[in-house]
Amino acid sequence: MRFQGKSAVVVGSAGAIGGAIAKALAAEGCAVGLIDVVPSRETAAAITTLGQRVIDCPADITKAEEVSASMTAATTALGSLDILINAAGIISMGSAASLSSAEWDRVIAINLKGVFLCCQAAIAPLRQRGGGRIINIGSVLGKNGGNARPWIDASEQSRSGSVAYGVSKAGVHILTAYLARELASSGITVNAVAPGPIVTAMTTNFPDTLKALIPLGRMGRPEEVAAAVLFLASDDAGFITGEILDVNGGSWSD
Repeated sequence: MRFQGKSAVVVGSAGAIGGAIAKALAAEGCAVGLIDVVPSRETAAAITTLGQRVIDCPADITKAEEVSASMTAATTALGSLDILINAAGIISMGSAASLSSAEWDRVIAINLKGVFLCCQAAIAPLRQRGGGRIINIGSVLGKNGGNARPWIDASEQSRSGSVAYGVSKAGVHILTAYLARELASSGITVNAVAPGPIVTAMTTNFPDTLKALIPLGRMGRPEEVAAAVLFLASDDAGFITGEILDVNGGSWSD
């Protein structure tokens, strides 16, 4: 029960990874606020079953006023904020040659601007608490230039090319580094977890040719991402900040 008496807000709580993180926190004693563009009913029900306090505060994270209102509602209901998890994100397939400007704007708005707005809204309550944790969900695609190898198999580009997604996650990585420096004196650590291919609705069509390149021989599970997040949120990680922790089965290392 590493998080007994603590409160967390999980953004993206209706998704597979965000939901797994929220439930894992609750299982270890944490009260949890849920933020997603739709109500996180399944996640909230699971947390209630675990006997923990939960509040569901839907918001469009691309809109600053909605983020602020939901963060205020969650922290007020929970009484404080110790941990912020930014797990909201959308996937986008397409090559740089074919991607529309509207799709670029949509992905950047949710995956990068949304993360920034949520971090910004959490700074004051975390400072008021005397410190805390921010953990963002990045991606191996923010490091490796994409999984697709069109020079070998042109179909991989259309099935797994994701230039906007990769750029948005690279932005999350550098945002993590900036915030880690800015907030260190407030006792707030800021880290990110960068998953590789994880079994979720986003990866339903992930090519078998790329799965075969994962050294551990399989895709990851949302619960494995959650375990890494909980470590970074715990007291054991008190001297870690600005880190991008890879959870990718060995498919990328740096």
